[in-house]
Amino acid sequence: MSKCYHLFISHSWAYRDAYEKLVSFLDASKIDYKNFSVPRNDPLHTNGTDKQLYEGIKTQIAHSSVVLILAGVYASYSKWIDKEIDIARNVYGKPIVAIQPWAAERTSTKVKDNANKIVGWNTNSIVGAIKELA
Repeated sequence: MSKCYHLFISHSWAYRDAYEKLVSFLDASKIDYKNFSVPRNDPLHTNGTDKQLYEGIKTQIAHSSVVLILAGVYASYSKWIDKEIDIARNVYGKPIVAIQPWAAERTSTKVKDNANKIVGWNTNSIVGAIKELA
């Protein structure tokens, strides 16, 4: 029986194409995983307060064994990325994988500086990092 990896995939819904592509990579890889990300249609995302969303993210990260963060430059300007990094590293001590977007000329130094592992936009690299850190 294969191990089921519990993942929190950090993302911005403004850049959902990258998130959806990452999920499709994971699905195609046949890795057994559970996605603990806050879904787009979650009432916390659409109607909740910042405090409620923070607590929801904190709960989801608590259930995760690895946090995946897309290291696109948008991450440098997101207040939620900072909070997710803080929760993962300082509250729960969860490993962080920074995923550099394909063909990106600029990436988030903040995300990479806080990552346990930095990988490229490649299914084998991403899955390998998950297996190594979980």
